Amino acid sequence: MADVRIMLISGSTRRGSGNTAALRTVQALAPDGITAEMYDGLAALPAFSPDQDERPPGPAADLRARIAAVGALLFCTPEYAGTLPGSLKNLLDWTVGGGEIYGKPVGWVNVAVGGRGTGAEDHLAMVLRYVGAVAVDGACVRVPVPREAVGPDGIITDPAIRTALGTALSALAGGATPSVR
Repeated sequence: MADVRIMLISGSTRRGSGNTAALRTVQALAPDGITAEMYDGLAALPAFSPDQDERPPGPAADLRARIAAVGALLFCTPEYAGTLPGSLKNLLDWTVGGGEIYGKPVGWVNVAVGGRGTGAEDHLAMVLRYVGAVAVDGACVRVPVPREAVGPDGIITDPAIRTALGTALSALAGGATPSVR
């Protein structure tokens, strides 16, 4: 497999988020040949404005450039009020006009326990289809993460969960395009 870069995007801005813990774990599990990069600019993105779409402000321009430079995207998001958190929807809105996600392989991990989180998962899939992303089989998974599975360092310790996350990462990397350096 050629070297690939995968951007990890958590839809949560909460410290101690299980979604972010899942992505930190994916990052820690990335084998040689896969660079998994956390996106940490979600809270700093300005509200999307169509008036700024052609000349996005710094944080949005940076987001678009980083997406363009990776071979795939992996999302993990909580569900708020039955759908995506507003901050993640805002991030996705910034990608519509730029086209950086068009044709880009994507995956998502739903970590909600007890059968929850399907509204966010369904809406994420819908928006990603709209922007032309390509969902990779095996990289769109439900891997429930109970709070006690997250260690004090913010990494998941449960071996079965780690295996499932690693399998999703491998599937996404297999569908990823070579990265631009």
